[in-house]
Amino acid sequence: MAVLHAWRAARVTPLGELHAPPRMTAVLIRLTVQVVLVASLWSGLYAHSGPTAGLSREQAITYAVLAVLASRLRELDQYAGRDSVLQHMHFGTIVYWYLRPLPPARYHALRALGEQVYGAAWALAGYAVCLAVGVVEPPKSAAVAGVFLVSLLLGQLILYFIMLLIDQWCFWMLRNNSAVLILIFAQNLLSGVYAPLWFFPDWFRTMSGFLPFQATLSVPLSLYIGRIRLADAGGQLAIQAGWVVVLFLVTRFLWRRAARRVVSQGG
Repeated sequence: MAVLHAWRAARVTPLGELHAPPRMTAVLIRLTVQVVLVASLWSGLYAHSGPTAGLSREQAITYAVLAVLASRLRELDQYAGRDSVLQHMHFGTIVYWYLRPLPPARYHALRALGEQVYGAAWALAGYAVCLAVGVVEPPKSAAVAGVFLVSLLLGQLILYFIMLLIDQWCFWMLRNNSAVLILIFAQNLLSGVYAPLWFFPDWFRTMSGFLPFQATLSVPLSLYIGRIRLADAGGQLAIQAGWVVVLFLVTRFLWRRAARRVVSQGG
């Protein structure tokens, strides 16, 4: 029975897209356009110059394309499925999270797991196509590939806890629209989605080093393209693991406090 409940929770958001073929077509078109545009952009930037900031043309394109594909891991629309914490708080249906056989924290985690597995299927398919046509370079060795996968997993855990913090914010403020917009911008900027962090000024890189955002994406992709050496991977993985532990403890504490704050507008 527990496995059945977990399976149902994990497939909530992916089913919203799987049952809407036009949405899947839109995702495919958008992902294709994004990959083509970023590959063309970085190819053009390096057209008349050699390695910049210690990065070759091939490394830059690989980094940019992988950043686009990685963004698909957590891009499912919970709002369209009417299963966002914001909507549940607004309509009063958040109370059902506390009446189900699954605890709210476990339901939230299982739902996110389903989203990431579904998103990973898209990202893996896109990676295979890009690798086949030569848009991205393969990892330098099996060891690099292994370290990259571990780092990517830790990065996705960190990203999950960051998103969870924003969802938990609703229990105190009821609405998190502005916080989500700020978070998306901060995540994309400070994690290196828009551009690799080593192109930014020293003060910016120093500041980002004290925040968890770069550990979500910049570190895994830097390991993949060789910007971070394999010999230095242990320290980076330790920092990522540290962020996972800290954010887990914070969000666990907030789940306990949130149960006392189940207030809704309209329920």
